[in-house]
Amino acid sequence: NERKYSILVKTRKRGIDMFSLSAPMIWLVLLVAFILIEIATVGLLTIWFAGGALAAFFVSLAQGGAAVQVIVFLIVSLVLVLLIRPLAQKKFNSGHIRTNAQTLIGEEAVVIEPIDNLLSTGRVMIRGQEWTARSVDEKQKFKKDDVVSVVSISGVKLMVKCPE
Repeated sequence: NERKYSILVKTRKRGIDMFSLSAPMIWLVLLVAFILIEIATVGLLTIWFAGGALAAFFVSLAQGGAAVQVIVFLIVSLVLVLLIRPLAQKKFNSGHIRTNAQTLIGEEAVVIEPIDNLLSTGRVMIRGQEWTARSVDEKQKFKKDDVVSVVSISGVKLMVKCPE
C-alpha cells in the first residue's frame, strides 16, 4: 500500500496526474454534452456553445492557457449565437406553414346561431365553414347575422369580438 502511494507521489511530481482530466478532454466532454443537449431539446441554442467548445479544444491542443481557452470559448459562442443563429432559425422556420385554422384569426365571420357564453351557444360561418363560437367578453352576446371578428382559437371554438 505504501509502495502504491509512493508511485502516485512520484508521478505527480513529474507533472502526471492520472486522476485529473486534461484541458482538451474537458473541452471534448463539454462539446459532447452540448451536442447531446441540442439533440434532446432541438432549440438551436446549445449547438453554438458546442462550436465554442470545439474552438477552445483546438486552443488547448495548441497549449493556449486556461484564460485564453475560456475567452475563445465565450467569443466563438457569442459570435455564433448572435450572427449564425438568426440565419439558421430563418432557414429552419421558412417551411413553417400556419394551419388553415390559424389563418382565420383576424378574419370576419357571420353569426348563424346566437352567441351566448352563459348558455354555451353560438355558431358562425366563415369561409363557407361552420364553427362553434364564443365571445371573448363573457357578457357580450351576438345575434344571428351579426358580423364578428375572430380573435383566437380555443380548441375547436373560435373566440370572437365585435369587429373594429
